[in-house]
Amino acid sequence: MENISTTYETDVVAWANEQAQLIRAGKFDQLDLEHLAEEIEDVGKSEQRELASRMAVLLAHLLKWKFQPAMRGSSWTATITLQRKRIIRRIESTPSLKPMLLDAEWADDMWSDAILSAAKETGIEVMVFPETCPWPMADVLTEGWLPSD
Repeated sequence: MENISTTYETDVVAWANEQAQLIRAGKFDQLDLEHLAEEIEDVGKSEQRELASRMAVLLAHLLKWKFQPAMRGSSWTATITLQRKRIIRRIESTPSLKPMLLDAEWADDMWSDAILSAAKETGIEVMVFPETCPWPMADVLTEGWLPSD
């Protein structure tokens, strides 16, 4: 194997490829352990961000469904269905994410994002929406469930 010389700061993709080569070659003493540890932690954070983003989109569409019944349409239904499926798939493939759904601070952040998105998309004032999510998470993630009028 050639000399590994790319630094994390110079080109993270080339660095990652070189680190993988070192691991496969068993040259553990040449690894950039500090940055490898950071990257491994970032994988988990990335998964958490994706789940939060999908939940915010789902909740924003459920808010729009509840607060703008005259605007309901197939595109909203499709988005709700798609986000639910992807959230469930993400939780099934990464079970350690499931406790996040019960974390109050995480839920508050996600709900805030959903409210801001729904307000922007609908023109409804933020203050009109509930301060906290009024629906049980089990309902939110249940296929076919929609908020009542």
